[in-house]
Amino acid sequence: MGTVLVLLMENVAKIVAKILSPNDCHFDFFFLLFAYKGIDFNVIIRRKIVKGMNKMAKIEPKIFDELKRALSSFDGKYLVGEELNRSKLTDDLRNYDEALLSKLFEVEFIKQHFIKEVAGQKLFQIEQLEEAIFYNDYWDTSYTKYENCVGLASKGKFLQDSQDVVLDFPFKDGVLTASMTKEDSEDGYDDAFLNEVIEKDEIDRLFDKKILINAVKFDENGENSVVKFDKDTDNLIIKGNNLLALHALADKYAGSVKLIYIDPPYNTGSDSFAYNDKFNHSAWLTFMKNRLEIAYELLAEDGILWVQTDDVEVNYLGVLLDEIMGRNNFINLVTVKTKIGGVSGSAEGKSLKDATEFIQVYAKNKEQINLEPVYAMTPVWDYINEEYIEAGKSWKYTSVLTELGERQLIKFDEEKNRKYYHYPNAKQMSVKQYATEHNLTEEEVYNSVPDKIFQTTNAQTSIRTTVMEETAGIDTGFVSIEYVPTKGKNKDKVTEILYTSTKRMFMFLSDMLTEDKDGNLLYKEKLTTLWDDIQYNNLSKEGKVEFPNGKKPEKLLQNIIEMSSYEGDIVLDFFGGSGSTAAVAHKLGRKWITCEQIDSQIEIMKERLQNVVSGKDDKGISGDVNWQGGGSFVYAELFPKNMGYLQDIIHSNTTEELKSVYDRMLQGTDTDEPADISFRADLSKIDWAEGFDENKRLLVKLLDKNGLYYNYSEIDDTNVRDLVSDEDYAFNKAFYKGGE
Repeated sequence: MGTVLVLLMENVAKIVAKILSPNDCHFDFFFLLFAYKGIDFNVIIRRKIVKGMNKMAKIEPKIFDELKRALSSFDGKYLVGEELNRSKLTDDLRNYDEALLSKLFEVEFIKQHFIKEVAGQKLFQIEQLEEAIFYNDYWDTSYTKYENCVGLASKGKFLQDSQDVVLDFPFKDGVLTASMTKEDSEDGYDDAFLNEVIEKDEIDRLFDKKILINAVKFDENGENSVVKFDKDTDNLIIKGNNLLALHALADKYAGSVKLIYIDPPYNTGSDSFAYNDKFNHSAWLTFMKNRLEIAYELLAEDGILWVQTDDVEVNYLGVLLDEIMGRNNFINLVTVKTKIGGVSGSAEGKSLKDATEFIQVYAKNKEQINLEPVYAMTPVWDYINEEYIEAGKSWKYTSVLTELGERQLIKFDEEKNRKYYHYPNAKQMSVKQYATEHNLTEEEVYNSVPDKIFQTTNAQTSIRTTVMEETAGIDTGFVSIEYVPTKGKNKDKVTEILYTSTKRMFMFLSDMLTEDKDGNLLYKEKLTTLWDDIQYNNLSKEGKVEFPNGKKPEKLLQNIIEMSSYEGDIVLDFFGGSGSTAAVAHKLGRKWITCEQIDSQIEIMKERLQNVVSGKDDKGISGDVNWQGGGSFVYAELFPKNMGYLQDIIHSNTTEELKSVYDRMLQGTDTDEPADISFRADLSKIDWAEGFDENKRLLVKLLDKNGLYYNYSEIDDTNVRDLVSDEDYAFNKAFYKGGE
């Protein structure tokens, strides 16, 4: 029966392999079923998928050549023709076969990459060598062992190797530097993955601090040179890959950022936006994981993270955030009504109209955060009409206090500094009656005497209990208590609270209102998890820059920033876009950092923030906060290295152009050093007969992504120091070392 079942599933595998994308295959159900039956469906399905794939050009890694030479002395024990007998090799590795290990210790490449010295003792990392040998897909693609399958795994091994079960996703054990633009991805730039287990030393170099160049400071007087930087006073734009920019900030800003808001690519496949917004599912998760992990390190202990997405990835993102931030640090999922009339799905009739986006809110440490109340503002009569009259609900503020009359002191508690009064002749009437007597409409009443309009509530407080005790026996008119609160909005102010004779507390409508710049009364309603009053239309003029299909409303960001931070706190947005977050943070008196990679968006962002600093930006929230300009910001760029070669490869159009770039990668030029190549690559094995497209992809893969930018540790090297201006050199020393 087992043989028949395996044959049946081989046929199923053939069909599945033809239907599903090899980059993102979801076989969880099959894994569970066949793991339960003891059948290694993982091997079956992967073999069929890989066999049916159109493979790109590859270079066999050096380790295979080294192993073949070392193992040839075992008379075919570990070799079947020219192929490694991986099963036998991994079995003997696990069993610590003395003859095998002794031979492997002679291989310089293995000693260099798989033997680690700890406390003076040398440890052979057998498990990592086993992974490198066993997982064919890992070496075939130079990505990670999970590229072609989503499987049930534990501690880096598939289900058949372990009793523990977790759900893994492709590339989870890797780092994705990421192509940020549509143009790069369409021109053959496969997103660059590095594996943290096999290439730990390379990951460390990738995440090292980077040299910053072209540093300038913008203030009310325009652009100025800059050689100093103070994180407590200076705002910052960094141009470059945001993952690497975040790591460049790590030492300086770790534990210092109060608020992080990001609006990342939504992974929709849309072509209407400049970002590469069409990652496959697993690549997007890795892309986000890498950036959220370093973002977590930058957050202060009382810091808060807000991540905005649509419904494509919101559920997966929530699980990822639970893992990184801690599920117990989840605060809320905010739903934002965007009023976008688009349609989710391939066509009308296959899904509901999409009118919302979602913001997931997490704390670094939920015990230490404080969310300040923020209010939605609506013209008072519009609020009453829309929320109550049209909805058929009961509106409570329907009485007008027309006269209090003289008050009589009931008791003065000198010890607690409290006075209790009686108003025996107080008078009231309904809003309707007041409107009739004064020849006004109800709307005019609400807009003219909100300080007299009230409702009463049976609020159970210690103050009410005291009032009941001290005014017992009074059953006419109103009573009150006058005291100085020790907390709350009236802290340290003499305050009087009115009660009915039945001891119901007065609440005046004016306490729920505020005025706009034109003197109109607005009803304040504390924000909930549904934000449906933010205008997403007519955003083109905000910031006085054009940024179609991408801006977030300044009001949205004002809510988030005021709720999660205070003046002087640091706000970070590492998907800078048009600079909306930075602009709003600046107007609200916060310090800010933002990152952006795309040239066109950097120019928009700089222009927008110069408008803010100079006071020319009178749109967005400028009127609400009476923004007149002021402040400054510093702009700097990560110093590109291999990034130049990468762009040349991407923009090559012929094999001859590609070969020219390849030659420069090997030899360098008068102004450029040779490219850094991945340590696995045996360049002599490049086969130009594979064709232009295949070799273009291959050269991108071979280019060491650790060298996309110059590391700060290289700044004093002679060949690098000559490339950095004296001003930028001084700026780097100040930025990373505090000016020493």
